[in-house]
Amino acid sequence: MRAWQAVPPFGIDALQLVELDRPVPGPHQILIRLRAASLNYRDLEMATGTYQGQPQQAFVLLSDGAGEVVEVGAAVTGFSPGDRVSGCFWQGWEAGRLGDSHAAVPLGGPLDGMLGEYTLLDEQGVVHCPAHLSWEEAATLPCAALTAWQALVVEGQLKAGDWVLVQGTGGVSLFALQFALLHGARVIVTSSRDDRLQQMVKLGAAGTINYRSMPDWHEQVMAITAGRGVDHVLEVGGPQSFAQSLQCLRPSGQVNVIGYLGGQQGEINPLLILQRNARVRGIAVGPRQSHEAMNRAIESSGLRPMIDSVHDWLELPQALAHLQSEQHFGKVVLRIGAS
Repeated sequence: MRAWQAVPPFGIDALQLVELDRPVPGPHQILIRLRAASLNYRDLEMATGTYQGQPQQAFVLLSDGAGEVVEVGAAVTGFSPGDRVSGCFWQGWEAGRLGDSHAAVPLGGPLDGMLGEYTLLDEQGVVHCPAHLSWEEAATLPCAALTAWQALVVEGQLKAGDWVLVQGTGGVSLFALQFALLHGARVIVTSSRDDRLQQMVKLGAAGTINYRSMPDWHEQVMAITAGRGVDHVLEVGGPQSFAQSLQCLRPSGQVNVIGYLGGQQGEINPLLILQRNARVRGIAVGPRQSHEAMNRAIESSGLRPMIDSVHDWLELPQALAHLQSEQHFGKVVLRIGAS
């Protein structure tokens, strides 16, 4: 079987399409023929060797993929050949808190990921795909979608009438918009591009702010919410935007720290957290239990992920370059052909 590996010293030019032995499932394992995989910003950092905690050995890329079961181990009970499945981002995190799951390790570094013709996973690290989704759509869910779901629904207890602030129009933010609307919440979006903000309005955003033309954007958030502030913030900018996220928060509101696209350096004033009686939490995707609940909600609602483009999986360097260009709106997906 063929697979794409990131190989030291790393870099997009150092990616290798390699030939590996097709794995054989053990008693509790599932062999999956992969049909599609999707890219996250984490995968770009893994490919280029810039991810914090970067593995130093060669590994198969990408955490997100979907395919069909072709073989199961003798002790597997929940899956059968022909089932449509995707892998869980965290292998070994089934429920509860991440800190209580000492065996939890993510796919796509350091564990071999989903960008190959086949993959072998433990049955506890696999979920059924929503029935109405294509392979490409199902492949977008394990990281970006579950991060938004875990932040807003599981941890945040999102409810109708809440105000949600999402930063940017990346994969997590798009899923956050969809899940918030699904629960009857209202969404404000910040971005540096007016065309992207217009697209978010078409998708249902109640308010938009261009943070370049309005650098003190927290003031506009407060104006949109009539001085109330937002209940939930999905913080993807890092220290440079964190202070404003707190300034536009209602008392006892929640800030979910997800990314650091604006940089990793900066100062955070803890007094702002105290003044807002804010709940600040880091979101590390989510466990299998949350993934299953999210998939049930997606299937029952008919929700469909936003896909920007679909590339042949052998064109991985071009797809990563497209992701790096930040010209995409929606998920960048790879269609996998197995021999």
